Amino acid sequence: MTRTILKFRYFFYLLLLLGCGETNSSKEKGSSTTEKEEVAEEKVTQEKVIVFFGDSLTAGYGLSTEEAFPALIQQYLDSLNLNYSVINAGLSGETTASGKNRLGWVLNQEADVFVLELGANDGLRGIPLSETRQNLQDILDAVKEQNPDTRIILAGMQIPPNMGQEYTEEFRKIFPEITQKNEAVLIPFLLDGVAGISSLNLEDGIHPTAEGHKIVAGNVWKVLAPVLNTDY
Repeated sequence: MTRTILKFRYFFYLLLLLGCGETNSSKEKGSSTTEKEEVAEEKVTQEKVIVFFGDSLTAGYGLSTEEAFPALIQQYLDSLNLNYSVINAGLSGETTASGKNRLGWVLNQEADVFVLELGANDGLRGIPLSETRQNLQDILDAVKEQNPDTRIILAGMQIPPNMGQEYTEEFRKIFPEITQKNEAVLIPFLLDGVAGISSLNLEDGIHPTAEGHKIVAGNVWKVLAPVLNTDY
């Protein structure tokens, strides 16, 4: 468990380390690098990165960071001795519009796999579907422009019929349509087996408990493992 927590890095922490690395490098220019530093640098270089970019569902609202599904994915990876680091770039309250606005900062870290989990807050607020669709497309375009080799996974979302049956159904269709258009990979419904089950959600009925996140992690892993060419 300790190894998992140490390996599980968050984006702001990674940037801090990189920034410190650059500063130290400039100070020590011309001096010999120790063997220990060389080994550490080689390990970071070889390590592949999976970025989870989303809202409170990714951030693990109401839970410790180790209980959120991205951290559980890191545990899966470590148990298989796969050299991947998970970055949890989830932010509670995020919409597709606000996600698009902060994406540039996130893309400072090049990702081998980019998992996009946004849209639920759009649907709950009744944001026009055309805006949600365009924002998702803009995000994916930016990811592909940054690195055409990044594998993209899109988390499918569904919402209660509060906004009317037509809106609800069209909202659900956005995710498979965007996935097909971008030759990405779809998680059919991120909260499958969790949504609507009171014992697996916090009191708000929206955000999964720790047990709920275990199920969500399983939903993600079923899709992620084949992308990594990993048996599970």
